[in-house]
Amino acid sequence: MAIDQGTRSTHSERAAAPDRGLVPGRALRPRTKVLPEHARGHNRSLVLQSLYRSGRVSRADLARTTGLTRVTISDLVGELIAEGLVVELGQRDDARPGKPAVLLDVNRGATQIIGVDLSEHAVFRGAVLDMDGRILAAVEVELAGSRGEEATEKVLALVDRLVEATTAPVLGVGIGSPGIVDAEGTVAAAPNLGWVDEPLQQRVAARTGLPVFVANDANVAVLAEHGFADAQGDMMLVKVGHGVGSGLLVAGALVFGSRFAAGEIGQVMVGTDGGPEAPYDRERCLEAWLAVPRLESRVAAAAAKGEPAGPVLREAGQRLGVALAPIVGALNLSEVVLSGPEELIDGVLLEAVGETLRNRTMAGFHSGVMLRMTSLGRDIVLRGCVVMVLSAQLGVS
Repeated sequence: MAIDQGTRSTHSERAAAPDRGLVPGRALRPRTKVLPEHARGHNRSLVLQSLYRSGRVSRADLARTTGLTRVTISDLVGELIAEGLVVELGQRDDARPGKPAVLLDVNRGATQIIGVDLSEHAVFRGAVLDMDGRILAAVEVELAGSRGEEATEKVLALVDRLVEATTAPVLGVGIGSPGIVDAEGTVAAAPNLGWVDEPLQQRVAARTGLPVFVANDANVAVLAEHGFADAQGDMMLVKVGHGVGSGLLVAGALVFGSRFAAGEIGQVMVGTDGGPEAPYDRERCLEAWLAVPRLESRVAAAAAKGEPAGPVLREAGQRLGVALAPIVGALNLSEVVLSGPEELIDGVLLEAVGETLRNRTMAGFHSGVMLRMTSLGRDIVLRGCVVMVLSAQLGVS
């Protein structure tokens, strides 16, 4: 099926497949051949993955890198060219004997992806992006304290504007939402937006007629680190925004948990200065120190008194380190990445996190975890939406 330039959606039938989307336990990138009954779809994704990552390679190159036969490669490449997903770039200029090889690449301009980031406390952000994560058009909507249905209507209006801004068929819509999001894209709980069992994926799909994928914003941010920042090994990403959440990537797959609440560290009580018998108190949870509105308020209060921000940021970093230490210890993570306002997180706060982790984990085994800020900046969730859609629709990340 060729890509029809007259329609907004491409390959929408893939959205209904039961094994698409963010599937618990499924590695994001295909790497090897599989059993015959699963081979066709898997090998197709394997070829696309190799082309997406390497580009400008021949059919013989693909056979070598994927381990597939040249006959299989020729068949799959022909199918992908017919669908408009792969293009021939012309012959390779080299000194090898024989007929020069024809180079191939993913047709990177054939489709566009809509990404929506709902994690910030002041605005909803959206963008039209290409397959390589470059932003082609951007739209922002002021949140202005909206909650419940009013917040949902702002999301729908934002997506409407983004669809209008596209200039090529849309492969899918990716949305990163705060809170707990289940496998069907329903936001089970997002207290800061007043959402309980909000069927966001269903509503956006009904509105647009496009394949839609909704996931927790921190999980989407992990996908961006995996796809565009080449994060290696088992890692955790902490997303600091309206609230505080985290995403975990273990053995190449996202960790969701039994009720899709893995990584919800914002409500973990870290204010245990009263001793081990201190009762659970939301005002002593991590978000009380680290959520952007709370942290900005504390910094402003210190400034009003003529006091420096350093002690406020250091305490927030220490509380985050207290929450992270048992996770780093239990999973032996190789990397912890922080995402959020750099003016608040990068510096004193980040240093305090590292110091606390070193003091609270086993030296030589856990304390060597790499701790850093994301290199993707404010657009991390938007770019993660690209990876989410590519993985769900094409098996590429």
